[in-house]
Amino acid sequence: MLNQLTPQLIKQRMTGELIRTDEGKFEALLPSPCVQNHAAFLSFHNRKLTCHWFGGSLEGKSDICIYKSQLLPSGWSEAAKVTSDELHSEQNPVHFISPAGEAFLFHTAQLGGDQDSCRIIMHTPDGNAKKLSLPPGSFVRSPVKVLNNGAWVLPIFSCVKRPGLRWTGSFDHASYAISHDNGQTWKHKEVPNSLGCVHMTIVDGENGELLAFFRRRQADFVYRTVSNDYGETWSTPSATDVPNNNSSISVTTLKDGRIAMVCNPSNAEMYPSERRASLYDELGTMDDRPNAEGGCNPIWGVRRAPIALCISRDGGKCFDKRIVIEDGPGTCLVNNSVNGQNKEMSYPFIYADRDKSLHVAYTYHRRAIKYVQLTNLWQEKYGL
Repeated sequence: MLNQLTPQLIKQRMTGELIRTDEGKFEALLPSPCVQNHAAFLSFHNRKLTCHWFGGSLEGKSDICIYKSQLLPSGWSEAAKVTSDELHSEQNPVHFISPAGEAFLFHTAQLGGDQDSCRIIMHTPDGNAKKLSLPPGSFVRSPVKVLNNGAWVLPIFSCVKRPGLRWTGSFDHASYAISHDNGQTWKHKEVPNSLGCVHMTIVDGENGELLAFFRRRQADFVYRTVSNDYGETWSTPSATDVPNNNSSISVTTLKDGRIAMVCNPSNAEMYPSERRASLYDELGTMDDRPNAEGGCNPIWGVRRAPIALCISRDGGKCFDKRIVIEDGPGTCLVNNSVNGQNKEMSYPFIYADRDKSLHVAYTYHRRAIKYVQLTNLWQEKYGL
């Protein structure tokens, strides 16, 4: 069982080779030169499934950069380093293929664990990179959504700076940027009453409406909001029936209109004893600022497992079908990926192709990026 592997054995299996399981799905651990790999993002570019993620020694350190690999007939290619900023931690890649077929890459750049200092970097098809003119503390994770009116919507979560205080996530909330000129300029807007709602993921609903789903700092449930005016305004987010552990989710609309979400359906109420002080406990930086107080109460350290596929037939209000893709301890009280204490399976990303196969990539023990293809055979077995 992979969940019993040590970090050294995981490294040996990071070859990119596709392995067919007894259930009819395919799995692989992507090649990477890094000891820590996190936040996978899947896209389809130049007729190849592509995975971007960030890698380095430890999340938040300045050696964290963006990497990518492509799925070839022989398996996943060797990782290619895409960015290199010696001063900033470059995280959360978002690979966007425009309607014209041009590739853009968005990612974050921050100093250490100061997420409230973060800037969003956009790499354009001509090879240039620029900081977007958005408030400091703007973070990305979810795909750009192209609307029916041609606008591009970039989901953001805002890590609000409290002068003289250390970032804890207690004032994080949802926002977004809209571009009506193919990414040349962006207008920043807030999602009302969204304190604690982050990782906004936008998908199509019925009758032209837009739906968005959120990870929650409070580690209670996945939240949902609706827009009926091309993303100009959004309803106050409300809870779905899917538990959330203050870890990332990924959502897509299937061809038949159902909503598919991959996530860790666990929360603080289910695991009340698993806690850590903050996201960046292990950076070792000298920071004597007091923690920010007020806002919401972020909860860190809740089990990050299992990886599950959740299906909704009512526009994402209720996800009545849930299938475990992989389970394990889910231990995430440390981010360190070298000593084997971290056993999380987290930050899943889902991509649905034209042949109805579902492709999922996620963090595996912070040591590797794991890829799983949920084939039509697998889907039939589970009644999808």
